[in-house]
Amino acid sequence: MASPGRSMLYSLLLFIIILSLLEMYRGKLASSEVLTIVGGLISSLLFVAMLTFIGNYQESCGSRTGWGAVIVAESIALIAASTVHRVCITTWYFHFFLLTHNLIVLIIAMEL
Repeated sequence: MASPGRSMLYSLLLFIIILSLLEMYRGKLASSEVLTIVGGLISSLLFVAMLTFIGNYQESCGSRTGWGAVIVAESIALIAASTVHRVCITTWYFHFFLLTHNLIVLIIAMEL
């Protein structure tokens, strides 16, 4: 398993790469309905990368991660989604709940 510092670095790099690609192709993503839904999916991946970064940062500082980290990561992902298309915000919520559900199932499976 990766250390919190290494995981924090990887998640930050992943966040920067995904955000850069999202902004580079925002015209293309806003051009059709299907690609707008894909923009919401990409924005939900931004949420996961930012939440991982914040959680690992707080763990390396010795504090516990709370709901504040979720709200900050959610706000950043929603702002990024809104720069592509306003429908990306709506589709982000669907992908957010789907990813969150899958993460919870994965965590429960790891505890068994």
